[in-house]
Amino acid sequence: MKHNIQVTLIILGMFLLTQFIGLLVVNAYSPIQKQIINESTGEITTVSIDQLPEGFQAPKEVKPIEFLPMLIVSFILAIVIMLILMKFGLNKILKFWFFMVVIIAIALTLNIILNKLPALNSYIIQDTITYSFFISIIIALPLAIYKIFKRNILIHNLTELMVYPGLAAVLVPLFNVLGIIIILIIISIYDAWAVWHSGIMQKMAKFQMNELKIFAGFFVPYIGKKQRQEIKLIKSKYKSQKSQERVLKNKKIKVSLAILGGGDVIFPIIAAGTLLRLFGWLPAILVIFGALAGLSFLLLVSEKKKFYPAMPFITAGIFLAMLIWRVFLF
Repeated sequence: MKHNIQVTLIILGMFLLTQFIGLLVVNAYSPIQKQIINESTGEITTVSIDQLPEGFQAPKEVKPIEFLPMLIVSFILAIVIMLILMKFGLNKILKFWFFMVVIIAIALTLNIILNKLPALNSYIIQDTITYSFFISIIIALPLAIYKIFKRNILIHNLTELMVYPGLAAVLVPLFNVLGIIIILIIISIYDAWAVWHSGIMQKMAKFQMNELKIFAGFFVPYIGKKQRQEIKLIKSKYKSQKSQERVLKNKKIKVSLAILGGGDVIFPIIAAGTLLRLFGWLPAILVIFGALAGLSFLLLVSEKKKFYPAMPFITAGIFLAMLIWRVFLF
């Protein structure tokens, strides 16, 4: 096992919690069917009303599968742009990019929470989504500032719980089952190549944490048993807290880091959200636990000081869950 059991459970717990938050947010943004009666003819027409704020809705005239080539090209362009910005050290542009995405994603998740508050809805009667989204952006702004420009582990991981559900809510309408299968396969192949062959993923992660001082994903710093004993010895030797702090500051204590990339979190939400919209809660929940099983297996068999692509394992768990649902429960 690469990390100790406590850290492993924390990573798995945050992953699972984000998946369920994601499902709730995706479900809340699902289109609602409304019947409109023509007063002159009496004809009843059923229309689908998108719940996403204006500007984030998918074009209705384009089928989900038709978005796939565009999404793949956009994904490749995003990676290329990021690598170019990294190469030329354009850190401020990258930070601003992260900053804007974080604000929008957090606001989309907070928007659902605000819409569920009876006290708020008693004041916001008309155009609830629009006004509550504006309020959500105002709330998301200081959270994004603290997340991007300050280094705080708790704030970082707490806001990550809201970032991926918000992004997934926008992306889910662009997929159908075939689309999600194709994109999971492509992402898994890319992840394996980027980690095991080219090393791009490690370079990007190190650049984010060391240069930008941010990271797209969960991360949990911790110290090993040997380091804990060192700290305990220093504390027993120096009674004064100031002396302890001075010695610890001068002494290099190795800190290990457990990380889980944002892509490893958002793609299972998109897969589960797609099945939720098309077939209901059962296959969506099965997909979540399939992804959890794949990630758990990876964390259990992984070795220290080695890098692993998570998506191939997560995708295998998702496909197994989809197969179980299709064969036994569909």
